[in-house]
Amino acid sequence: MPIPEITIATPADREVVVGCTVAAFAKDPVLRYLFPDEVTYPRYAAAFFGHLFDKRVQKQTIWTIERGASTAIWQPPQTGTAAGEDDLSAHLPAGPLARVLAYEEAVHAALPATPFWYLGVLATHPASAGRGWGRAVMNAGLRRAADDGLPAVLETSNPANVELYRRAGWQVVRTVTEPLTIWVMQQ
Repeated sequence: MPIPEITIATPADREVVVGCTVAAFAKDPVLRYLFPDEVTYPRYAAAFFGHLFDKRVQKQTIWTIERGASTAIWQPPQTGTAAGEDDLSAHLPAGPLARVLAYEEAVHAALPATPFWYLGVLATHPASAGRGWGRAVMNAGLRRAADDGLPAVLETSNPANVELYRRAGWQVVRTVTEPLTIWVMQQ
């Protein structure tokens, strides 16, 4: 089956991209650590993924298939200081926000000091799983990193994803154990 066209997300795609990521990460170890309560998970995860979408959509580094059925949210190499969490703090209470900040601090401490492209989110809506669309949108960002002559980096706390990414050419370059096990991978 041919892969549908890969497009760059626009602000109009926010709702479908956020819906995809919330559904795709419902059982993910990181999201369950950040937002363990079943009742508040959908709302807090939507705020979190919406925040990531909003930070990157104008950079044109969010690739999608079928308007968000599969989505790769990439962060280009950092220039200057990273943006603060002010808009996220307006949507999350203190406990979940503290866990988000602790996780981000642990991840950022484990990332390379040299420039790289960062695959922050790779998601396929469960209704579209198994079609190879996740790999297709991931590859769009990998091509961009290769065009820039830079490595690509991601992190996962899902042990099953480590092998999935290895099969796609990624290698574990660092492991962090707090606040939960995080594998940093590079290609």
